[in-house]
Amino acid sequence: MRILVTNDDGIHAPGLDICADIARALSDDVWIVAPETDQSGVAHSLSLNDPLRLRKINAHRFAVKGTPTDCVVMGVRHILAEKIPDLILSGVNRGRNVAEDITYSGTIAAAMEGTILGIPSVALSLSFGANTRQNPFWDTCIEHGPDVVRKILATKMPGNVLVNVNFPDCAPTDVKGIAVTAQGHRGPELLKIEARHDGRGHPYFWIAYDRRERPAPGGGTDLAALAENKISVTPLRLDLTDQPFMTQLAQTLK
Repeated sequence: MRILVTNDDGIHAPGLDICADIARALSDDVWIVAPETDQSGVAHSLSLNDPLRLRKINAHRFAVKGTPTDCVVMGVRHILAEKIPDLILSGVNRGRNVAEDITYSGTIAAAMEGTILGIPSVALSLSFGANTRQNPFWDTCIEHGPDVVRKILATKMPGNVLVNVNFPDCAPTDVKGIAVTAQGHRGPELLKIEARHDGRGHPYFWIAYDRRERPAPGGGTDLAALAENKISVTPLRLDLTDQPFMTQLAQTLK
């Protein structure tokens, strides 16, 4: 089995090597194609107005000056064009990708692009907390990741579905199992603008997360699974059509 590994944290991110270790537990034919720099939050963007610069690091490791989506296209259509991958693993992202994160995440987008290209794809992310931000539980991914991916592949994934896996913020021995979940919801207060001033007094702004405590999430979601120290596994469809509302619109607009 040929596996393509990518991420959105960049070619030097520790989670990329963790993802490669997970891949090597499944196969000895592992290739890495990742962004030259951190591309967190770029979602499913393509570099259409800039050339892609490709840097070969070694025989199986490449850096692309572009987005995670660019990396998947480069890997499948150029680097591995003669024998395309059988599986794409994206991650391991340092920080969870759940609820509304899915719409922003370059990690998810890389797996989405792999799915569009007809390749089974899994996104992998690791949650962290205030005390583990700098040193998240990478061992949890290494310990549980290969088995989770094997079980996902054994289900014969549908062609229009990718799988979003999130590991909880805990040691490997504290994981309480695997939960198959729905995408959660945090609400419209997720993001905020922080206003600051530079050394000359000129204003500038940062987009930031609102870190206020929120009520415990409802059961059955990715948020709830991580709160219970479970590995969250969420299938995501490429087709974003809302069928019930489509039917309602068809009746209203005919």
